[in-house]
Amino acid sequence: MRPKHSCIFIFACMALLAATGDRLTLAAAETNNASLPFVSPMFGDNMVLQRGKANRFWGWAKPGQAVRVEIAGQTATAVTGPDGRWQAEVKVPAPGGPYTVKITGPEQSVVLHEVLVGDVWLCGGQSNMELGLGRTRNGDEEIKLASHPEIRLFMVRQHVSYSPAAVPQGSWKICSPQTVAEGAGFSAVAYFFGRKLQDELHVPIGLIEDCWGGTPAESWMSPETLHRLKDFDAPLAEIERLHAKGGPEYGSFLMHWLDEYDAGSQSNTWAAAGLDDAGWKTVQIPGGFSELGVADVPSICWFRKVFTLPDPLPAGQATLCLGSIEKMDTAYLNGQWVGASSWVENPRAYVIKNGVLKPGRNVLAVRVFKLKPQGGFLAKPDELRLVLRNQSVIPLAGEWKGALSVDARPPHPLPLTFENYPTMPAILYEGMLEPVAPLAITGAIWYQGEANAERAYQYRTLLPAMIGDWRKLFGQGDFPFDIVSLPAFMHHRDQPGDDAWAELREAQALTARNVKNSGLAVTIDTGDPDNIHPKDKKVVGERLALCALAGEYGKKISDAGPTFTSVEHLPGALKIHFRHTDGGLVVKGDKLEEFAVAGKDRQWHWADARVEGDSVVVSSPMAPDPQAARYAWEAGPAATLYNGAGLPAAPFRTDDWPGITANHKPW
Repeated sequence: MRPKHSCIFIFACMALLAATGDRLTLAAAETNNASLPFVSPMFGDNMVLQRGKANRFWGWAKPGQAVRVEIAGQTATAVTGPDGRWQAEVKVPAPGGPYTVKITGPEQSVVLHEVLVGDVWLCGGQSNMELGLGRTRNGDEEIKLASHPEIRLFMVRQHVSYSPAAVPQGSWKICSPQTVAEGAGFSAVAYFFGRKLQDELHVPIGLIEDCWGGTPAESWMSPETLHRLKDFDAPLAEIERLHAKGGPEYGSFLMHWLDEYDAGSQSNTWAAAGLDDAGWKTVQIPGGFSELGVADVPSICWFRKVFTLPDPLPAGQATLCLGSIEKMDTAYLNGQWVGASSWVENPRAYVIKNGVLKPGRNVLAVRVFKLKPQGGFLAKPDELRLVLRNQSVIPLAGEWKGALSVDARPPHPLPLTFENYPTMPAILYEGMLEPVAPLAITGAIWYQGEANAERAYQYRTLLPAMIGDWRKLFGQGDFPFDIVSLPAFMHHRDQPGDDAWAELREAQALTARNVKNSGLAVTIDTGDPDNIHPKDKKVVGERLALCALAGEYGKKISDAGPTFTSVEHLPGALKIHFRHTDGGLVVKGDKLEEFAVAGKDRQWHWADARVEGDSVVVSSPMAPDPQAARYAWEAGPAATLYNGAGLPAAPFRTDDWPGITANHKPW
């Protein structure tokens, strides 16, 4: 079952990107574009070069031209190939700096200033990696303290591409209170990770934020690898069709479908403030679909509401509250897009920027794509409202105007997926990862999985394949790849059982165990039951740093909590053995909880648990002959088992019974 997330993903409209020719000839086609830079934007003032490796520099010039790269007396020369691209490998000086890099060609030259040599880490994932420092616990105070001149930041601009992109957008910046807070803010997880490394290693640290909220792992993988997995052939074929067709590159199958079928968004859009809707039907919201004849069938309907605001308006931002909606909605105020969501059915709350609302007459237009019978607006009437800055409320329930745009009952086609933000396979690998490679890096950290939770069993294959993809792309061997095990989310369950989020964490743990040079940062003791974006990112970043310090840098430190190794059958009980019990097993809270046992009937019951040395013994009178045990096997468990180093036990199960995601595939 899809979890009822309480925090929604709201995404700005996708940039419209022109498609340019066949995948295999894109690089050659781009060389005819004079805008390709002499030096890739991955190289710039304030950057960090990777110590201990020959660093590859690249850019574009006329074919056959020689380009020279020099740093601290080390030089390398490359000749531009027929495709216009040059690449030179340079041996870098000792860690530290600052250094100056000179890149010279026959027609132009570039000088890079304030360049440091240290360690570079790629920081990928979805919204919990993307979450800016200012939105985390004590964010304002952390920003004030963020003066770290030996930490350098590069934020890859979000970019969708249906074919390999060449040039990343972004620039290197010195870590300061100003730079960590710019825009939506630099990744808090990456920042805390980098700060911990810099404090421990005393070398410059470069952090590359390369992430996008709500995106699944397959969006960050190559088409070639996805084809080998076989699960993604249908969407990849559709992407190829759309690419050949030309036009906008949204990264969302839904957006292309809407372009083709939604009459309300074509020509004179039904969102326009001045639209004459006199011919529309009068409907009641919540509701509306029955009056338009599509109460029980998939459909897209548009609804419009005129309301009056006081003069003068209260200063500051307002919030549009539409309650829970199935399946997706797009909201406009006075013709301006103000929010959209399709990820889950949850209370919509869209923050309205200054200048959108006005005194007097205002027009709200909402497009709703409904899939389920009696879907659409699910809220109670008083949950539909506009809340002004002074907390005064404008009720929105009641009489609206409505019009049917798409009757999508069979045999009308439906989109492959319903997300209205980039979730297509491969589009971010090609748009945001390929342009960064083959930059010399130490390794990568990865905070993602929420978008793949319903396909957790598939993630067992997907995540290792993605790691292999990245390592092949950067061409630097099996570099470290450290994974965040998802934190607690949603409220505690009354009864133990199967859970998709638990299965996703298991897939992450299996990957860290089986893929060479991979680590796992367990964060089950963090999280927020009501917010998929928990604020405690310092713990997450620092535990990732522990993985790196122990794994990549060889520090003799604890980097993992108690980890299940084996189970021993006792009369009426099970004895569970652990490794990483550094300092002994520790119980936090009144007692050891979150253990469950099941007998041969595979029915789960909460268990009594006690510590015996480096083991835990579990039993339940409801399962007198227990066959299997689980710990923290739900989306939002309480963490009660730790080691002496203060690190929580990783969720686990002793059984291998089929889970609820074993046969779940998106297409």
